[in-house]
Amino acid sequence: MCATAVCAGAAAWFVGGRDQGLRRARLLFAGGGPVQMPPWWSWERVLPVIRQRREWLCVPVGMVLAVLGESLLPLVAGALAVPLARRRLRAVKRRKEEERRAEGVIGLCGAVASELRAGLQPGQALLSAVRSTGVLGGAEAGVLAAARFGGDVPQALREAAGEPGADGLAGVAACWRVAVDSGAGLAAGLDRLEAALRAERDQREDLRAQLAGAWSTIVLLALLPVAGLAMGAALGADPLKVLFHTPAGIGCLVIGGLLETAGLCWAARIVRTGEEA
Repeated sequence: MCATAVCAGAAAWFVGGRDQGLRRARLLFAGGGPVQMPPWWSWERVLPVIRQRREWLCVPVGMVLAVLGESLLPLVAGALAVPLARRRLRAVKRRKEEERRAEGVIGLCGAVASELRAGLQPGQALLSAVRSTGVLGGAEAGVLAAARFGGDVPQALREAAGEPGADGLAGVAACWRVAVDSGAGLAAGLDRLEAALRAERDQREDLRAQLAGAWSTIVLLALLPVAGLAMGAALGADPLKVLFHTPAGIGCLVIGGLLETAGLCWAARIVRTGEEA
């Protein structure tokens, strides 16, 4: 009951407390007219909170298992799983950002080459392409300043290439340097660079598609203990009571959890080694 009250209070704070400033702003700038505020409990409020804090879903899952097994161990495990889930979600988010940035670099190469063929000067072409793609992020100001005021554009591009996923900008900087020093065609070099980056992206996607079967196998193996517990409950046994309330069950739970974690880490390391290669 105490755990339920704590989780309910946390949910109420996440859903209602964080929107106090928004409600006050709406009331202040409503122009004196009536303000229609949604109820404190609505899907419009709950869904954004769930999307932003998905790692906290481990706590309700642990609470359900704690109620079913009449033990606090699942609730404690759910609370301990929150930082691990947060770390995993952040890693997935960083990976998506890297892929988006890498795709933006490919688009930047094509956009600059197109602007050059349209008759623009390299600096103007880079300005137009950077503004249209928005791939540089925090380094955009430096690159734009170098291109607009005659600065060291290759150096600015190399600094921007330090962002995760923006490695292709180092190739853009090299093409720019060669074109400035020797008078070579910048558009042709960017076309070759774009083709090389696309080929690398296609190879990476093909490898990921081949490894999708391995990841599916890992997930299936990870869910086998859950399937075993469900089958035991369907046959009339009480596996949760045995696991949480008997010494043998607690020992099996600890050893099985360690073996499960070791197996998942080992399998994930094998697959990631294939991805890195």
